[in-house]
Amino acid sequence: MQTTYRPTLVFDVNETLLDLTTLEPVFVSAFGDAALMRVWFSELILYSQTLTFAGHYRPFGDLGMAVFTMLATVKGIRVHKDDISALGHALIHMPPHKDVEAGLTRLRAAGFRLVTLTNSPLGPESALFRAGLDRFFDGNFSVAEVAAFKPAPAVYNHLAASLNLSPAQMCMIACHIWDTIGAQACGYRGAFLHRTGNAPLPLAEVPQPDIMARDMTDLTDQIIAHWG
Repeated sequence: MQTTYRPTLVFDVNETLLDLTTLEPVFVSAFGDAALMRVWFSELILYSQTLTFAGHYRPFGDLGMAVFTMLATVKGIRVHKDDISALGHALIHMPPHKDVEAGLTRLRAAGFRLVTLTNSPLGPESALFRAGLDRFFDGNFSVAEVAAFKPAPAVYNHLAASLNLSPAQMCMIACHIWDTIGAQACGYRGAFLHRTGNAPLPLAEVPQPDIMARDMTDLTDQIIAHWG
């Protein structure tokens, strides 16, 4: 049903906006297998959440390097410093998906307030800023501010408080269903943006996103139809 209420749109960054597949050449070089990038990223998310539950925090990039080394140990491969350096370089040079800039331009033109919420650090050297996407947003926020990774409730609650909004006035947009589940559990709306390698979780017991979009164009169309 169409409504004139416009939530603040909160975008995840890694893979939702930035193209994670550009990391694959690093895994081809180090392991001879591009598919291990997905294994690495899944393990990175697993251990980011593990650290949060255990009361520890390390920057996402540091944890990514540690998981990369751990994966090499599991595979019985000795990684070189050049491989680790290449991963670090690739992480801060991920380009935006081809549909991102047009979608963000349309959402801003339609009058929506846009912010980001990322597991990664922010600043001029971050991938978001290097890709030039920061200019589309009214604010960019990192989990570093609360030293806990998504989907910890503290992350979403801190963002709402920082913007002086109630969670119900916000919509979390991500290609990771664990991110929308976490945000919706805190009272946000949720929008799932399909990217290759990701899918919704078909469980009736968990909140399903308010919007399911096949790409950024579809997402933008649905958001404007619902709230524009």
